[in-house]
Amino acid sequence: MSIRLSIVILVALAAGQAVAAPAAGPSRTFKGADLFNLEVAADPQISPDGKTIAYARRANDIMTDRTQSSIWSIDVASGMQVPLITGPGSHGQPRWSPDGSRLAYISSADDKAGAQLYVRWMKTGATARITGLADTPHAISWSADGERIAYTMFVPDESTKLGKAPDKPADAKWAEPLQIIDTVVYRTDDGGYEKAGYEQLFWVPASGGAPTQLTFGALNAGGKVSWSPDGHAIVFSANLTKDWQRELVDTEIHEVSIDTLAVRTLTKRKGPDDWPAISPDGKSIAYLGFDDRYVGYQNRQLSVMNRDGSGTRVLSASLDRTVENPVWSADGRSIYVNYDEHGSERVARIGLDGSIHTVAEHLTDSAFDRPYSGGQFSVARDGTVAFTSGTTQRPSDVWIARGNSPRQLTHLNASSLGAKSLGQVQTIAVKSFDDLPIDAWLITPPDFDPSKKYPMILEIHGGPFAAYGPTFSSDDQLYAAAGYAVLYINPRGSTGYGEVFANKIDKAYPGRDYDDLIAAVDAAIAKGFIDPDNLFVTGGSGGGVLTAWIVGKTDRFRAAATQKPVIDWASFVLTADGTPFFSRYWFGKFPWEDPAGYWARSPLSLVGNVKTPTLVVVGSNDFRTPVSEAEQYYEALQLRNVPTTLVKVPGANHHGLAERPSQSAAKAAAILAWFERYRKGAAASTTAPTP
Repeated sequence: MSIRLSIVILVALAAGQAVAAPAAGPSRTFKGADLFNLEVAADPQISPDGKTIAYARRANDIMTDRTQSSIWSIDVASGMQVPLITGPGSHGQPRWSPDGSRLAYISSADDKAGAQLYVRWMKTGATARITGLADTPHAISWSADGERIAYTMFVPDESTKLGKAPDKPADAKWAEPLQIIDTVVYRTDDGGYEKAGYEQLFWVPASGGAPTQLTFGALNAGGKVSWSPDGHAIVFSANLTKDWQRELVDTEIHEVSIDTLAVRTLTKRKGPDDWPAISPDGKSIAYLGFDDRYVGYQNRQLSVMNRDGSGTRVLSASLDRTVENPVWSADGRSIYVNYDEHGSERVARIGLDGSIHTVAEHLTDSAFDRPYSGGQFSVARDGTVAFTSGTTQRPSDVWIARGNSPRQLTHLNASSLGAKSLGQVQTIAVKSFDDLPIDAWLITPPDFDPSKKYPMILEIHGGPFAAYGPTFSSDDQLYAAAGYAVLYINPRGSTGYGEVFANKIDKAYPGRDYDDLIAAVDAAIAKGFIDPDNLFVTGGSGGGVLTAWIVGKTDRFRAAATQKPVIDWASFVLTADGTPFFSRYWFGKFPWEDPAGYWARSPLSLVGNVKTPTLVVVGSNDFRTPVSEAEQYYEALQLRNVPTTLVKVPGANHHGLAERPSQSAAKAAAILAWFERYRKGAAASTTAPTP
């Protein structure tokens, strides 16, 4: 017994208070502390012969409060898995050599060296560090002969100078020098304020040695790369024009010669051309892209062209979906891609004749705080597909698909979640005001009794061009464990339903997606077990926008929590990290050209209507929907005397609001405490049960 606990007991006894017995054991329901027990599979890479899978196994470390990644291998025949790369640091991006004898990966095992490229010889287990780089390598790719590995890396450059400060005396302690900014995008959500420099392409001998830089100049050449079979060229995607800073979407496919460093451009159209993959015979290049129409959402289509850029053909024209991650079949007659279908990810094989065959279904992503669609896959020479898949009750595991026989290979959370009573997910049918069918899911609390009435949380996805699906969500399970039903939907604007469905909010967001959300709430109430007097609403990013929009349009929700929202579109498009993108694609005009249009779609324009107690949540390092957006809304609510509180998540950026497990649990607890404060019939309290 600790000294502190002994003192607490003695004080209680002295005061004549009863001392509660110690906890009887682990909770049957999902709690915030359970986040530290969860694991998830990511980036499954099947060996060329289809016999072994290397994957990143991610677990939350309670001592560092961070997700740590190790690399494990699975014997496909037996399902037996063993650790390959573990220990201090984080280890990921496993990539097989073409003959399957070696595995390249990125590891931060050496704190002093930072993240570096390593190679493991699978037969002997020997491992060698291949690089000693100043920055982290990305997008590693083996040459066909296994002799070289390409990668991209940030290369520092001279920062802009403007004037000169006085000479500093020796040992003097002066202020930091001036920060001179002259770039269009000068900060990003991933890295904060940009350092001077550019992403460049390199190769290094697979046995170690000096790296060779392939691209140069004041341009970025990052992204996926692909080797020619003869090893004399690499193709990559980039915007190499002088106006690249303002044309974020307009990229082309380029080829760089390993021997001469000469670069030639293979595509030329307005719009993105990216994800290049050279065919096994070296004669064709598969890639993704579209002819830019400057609308909110456009499908990325799969195309194939000759190696010289001629003879372009679109292969996925009959599939009204965005496709990703093109991988050639070993015989060069088809290309594997993944795409979203009504909130569920699939892998398809697209023939050179445009035929489409589904080879794997129900892929799920490795992030699980909210139920976003997604997933990862790789393909062996014999067509066996390794992929990540989970359920509404479990985060992603590793699966394989051979023919029509999918098989689960890992059960990472069988022990941690096996004894838990989780919320069950059911689909509900929704038709909006215009009879548009809307996919929706409703999570019921553990020990659900349909004869009772439950408070309900409407939880809205971000994007807005994104999608939820029937997958595991730690946020939603925490809400359900606290006794709430949780409703989530894919309103118009969501992806996975075709371009027309997504573009129903083009230049009109937020708008009629509000009606889809309200229609789903009404459909849930019609089930008979939702308490219509205890409705709550939350959402992040685009979901935060819609949360703030909803409370400006209706008073039917007892409390709200808007997370990382946009409140004033005019200020957002000039302070977000994608300034050249948002005004062009989401509005069509700059704020000074259409101030009334921007204001009409800003939740701040409706703040005068708000009566709903509204919590405002944001990460302190959010540069996508900047902190100032949340702060504006918080102050506006305060000035109107609407009950509100501002919650900042220290160190969190936009996409990392739930990255640290302790903060993820605390954020959910804060939202639940806020809702409990205003729940009708709740005991007078300012805190909810600890989730």
